[in-house]
Amino acid sequence: MDIIHIKDLEVYAYHGVNQAEKDLGQRFLISLKIFLDLSEAIDKDDLNKTVNYSKLCFEIEKEFKKKRYNLIERSAQALADFILKKYEIVERVVVKVKKPWAPIGKPLEWVAVEIDRCWHKAYIAIGSNMGNREKNIKDAIYNIDCSSYNKVTKISKLYNTKPVGYVEQEDFLNGALEIKTLMAPKKLMEFLLEIEKTLKRERTIKWGPRTIDLDIILYDNIVTCEEEIIIPHPKMQERLFVLKPLCDIAPYVVHPLLNTRIIDLTRELEKTETL
Repeated sequence: MDIIHIKDLEVYAYHGVNQAEKDLGQRFLISLKIFLDLSEAIDKDDLNKTVNYSKLCFEIEKEFKKKRYNLIERSAQALADFILKKYEIVERVVVKVKKPWAPIGKPLEWVAVEIDRCWHKAYIAIGSNMGNREKNIKDAIYNIDCSSYNKVTKISKLYNTKPVGYVEQEDFLNGALEIKTLMAPKKLMEFLLEIEKTLKRERTIKWGPRTIDLDIILYDNIVTCEEEIIIPHPKMQERLFVLKPLCDIAPYVVHPLLNTRIIDLTRELEKTETL
């Protein structure tokens, strides 16, 4: 991965817990490490294929002064979000905000906060068996893609499938999505649950009918150990209605626990099951 460095960009701004810091302002030094693929810019010698760091410096100053935060931690996060959202070519950014005039009553050169943020890749299982199933799925996809923190990058075909567990209900329409996200797994799950709520999902019967169902199947190659969010989804390898659409968009992604490609898990399950 290639890197563009910007070191100690000086900006006068109004961040701080003390009211005097917000009223009088102070000097901040901002450093960036921007991770991206510069091969096309190098091959074509074309400024449009990279990040114009001259323009970026002015944008960063404007963004840094737009609001007044208590914490430089929050100001650093705002800059990371701004860069990752604005520049599609950027995959990761490290932001360091130095505060040389920090009012702590001790001699020091500066205090600083450094954060490291990047786009993550997640796979979402999506399904519906109430009302207009296809419209429910399209509405959910639209809601995900409308968020500036999430971008839908691939959509599988939709499959008509029989219910599992509680069988006294209508057939499902199931699919899978690949998304880019700036959200951590728990935040992403909370976001998906809010979409389910918006689309009138009610949890009255376990595995029962639903207007929309959104589950995180994979997130990068991580394995979580939290009860609230289990990744990879613990039953994905047992469910053809999950694997089949996932295989449409990510056949060669490897299950991080089973060390097996999605296409191979799908083929194995298809020996004993059909949709």
